[in-house]
Amino acid sequence: MDPITTSRRNFLRFTAGAAGLAAGLSACGTSGPQSSDSSTGGTTASGATYWFLTGPPQEAIRDVQVKRFNDANSGTQIKTTKFQNDAFKQKIKTAIGAGQAPTLIWGWGGGGLKSYVDANQVEDLTGWFGQNAALKDGIFPSAFGAATVGSKIYAMPVETTTPIVLFYDKRSFEKIGAEPPKSWGDIMNLVPKFNEKGIAPFSLGGQSRWTNMMWLEFLFDRIGGPEVFQNIFDGKADGWNDPAAIQALTEVQNLVKANGFIKGFSSITADSNADQALLYTGKAAMMLHGAWTYGNMKTSGGDFVTGGHLGYMNFPPVDGGKGDPSNTVGNPGQYLSISSKATDGEKETAKKFLANNTLDDASVDAWVKSGNIPVVKSAKDKLSSVSDPNDKAWLNFVYDTSANAKTFAQSWDQALSPAAAETLLDNIAKLFQLSVTPQQFASNMNAVIGK
Repeated sequence: MDPITTSRRNFLRFTAGAAGLAAGLSACGTSGPQSSDSSTGGTTASGATYWFLTGPPQEAIRDVQVKRFNDANSGTQIKTTKFQNDAFKQKIKTAIGAGQAPTLIWGWGGGGLKSYVDANQVEDLTGWFGQNAALKDGIFPSAFGAATVGSKIYAMPVETTTPIVLFYDKRSFEKIGAEPPKSWGDIMNLVPKFNEKGIAPFSLGGQSRWTNMMWLEFLFDRIGGPEVFQNIFDGKADGWNDPAAIQALTEVQNLVKANGFIKGFSSITADSNADQALLYTGKAAMMLHGAWTYGNMKTSGGDFVTGGHLGYMNFPPVDGGKGDPSNTVGNPGQYLSISSKATDGEKETAKKFLANNTLDDASVDAWVKSGNIPVVKSAKDKLSSVSDPNDKAWLNFVYDTSANAKTFAQSWDQALSPAAAETLLDNIAKLFQLSVTPQQFASNMNAVIGK
């Protein structure tokens, strides 16, 4: 499975006219590749090239960013080329491998970035951020995790942040006379109460596999802290056998065995939004899913959102666990790196663009108006302009979750190499189907650490 899936990457869609919020951010565009000078004068020797994805609204926002730069810098133009999601991934991989990467390399950080660093294809930006301390200080600290390899920063966090959220239906909780869970123990205690009322405790699009992964990402963190997966990412031998990892794997199977998920979850797909429909129609009480699902639940769920029936929270702690309850997982941002093969002039142009045009006030305003939270602290000031009270409360929650997270862990299938990610997703499906034990899962995954 492609670890960068369209349906979950950056969807946050609002109804038309709601504070001018535009159609949601997608990971896949409608056409490509397309080339544009994005200028009146073309490129010069000290110009730069920039490849990125098509699709609304991010394509238009990026176009405007480049136009602002080119209008203000007639002698150092940036030329853009745009691709659909799958075409981009193949093209950028080939170009980097051939030493012909664009000056500005757009990406998701994590494992992909690490592969570029290992091949000496991207610039070390640690010193540059030291010289631009105000710029760095304005970005959510948690966004730098996926931009960092071996304690050095190789990419600038840009664009938007999208955490994974525990959604719940307030009406279902009223039916059983219970409060939302404050701990993992509460979750397990709620399971039989919902089942007795004929309500599935949790919706899950298990056929998509990455939806199952979210459970492990949080349980690993809440039980053992972020160090458990960090050791795996760093290539520590036998990392999946950490006692906290085994406990997390065991806990999720306990939830499956207790009928914590909707019957037939392994045949439900997230791409169809069927898992969301189970929540907003009252067939399931809770759902662990990405922040991008809010928009669809608002537009497709009748009065579920507008009537105040949707609740949401960060994943609760596990009793005795080491993880900080402020920690979250998901997409801490998108990332821009600079090719190490670019000329000195091209690198200077790229750095000027990063500093002045990617997270400037106009960009922050555009991302918020599109219904997203950009990766900067200044986004908070923009939220007062959102008129819909449900949208305002939601965006404030996403902001606070992202800004206050002591650790914002990147989705595992982005953090790992493509080969390891595929093995991970395959074994996660088996874990949820109870066809492998926690120890077998760990052994299978230890075999691909560092690959």
